[in-house]
Amino acid sequence: MTETHPLDRLFATVASRKRADPKRSYTAQLLKKGVAQCAKKLGEEGVEAALAAVGGKKKEIVAESADVLFHLLVVWAACGVKPESVYRVLAQRQGRSGLKEKKSRKRK
Repeated sequence: MTETHPLDRLFATVASRKRADPKRSYTAQLLKKGVAQCAKKLGEEGVEAALAAVGGKKKEIVAESADVLFHLLVVWAACGVKPESVYRVLAQRQGRSGLKEKKSRKRK
């Protein structure tokens, strides 16, 4: 039996909260508020992680990184994105120069 990655298990829990009672679940509350609120919270957590990194505080970096990952999974669930889709893009990019990959993206 293959062990499931912790992010996949967490995503399954987050996605299940779409059907949960918002009075009993923070994740359900956030999802009920919609994509914009979920994205706002992800942005806030991203800034907190960046500030922890600039401050060189490893414990805070770890804690804030966990918050970023959690809120990213909430955004994925709110938007109907499956982790496998993201993993596929990451796998496609693996082994390619980051500079070349970035240059190959279409400008909008």
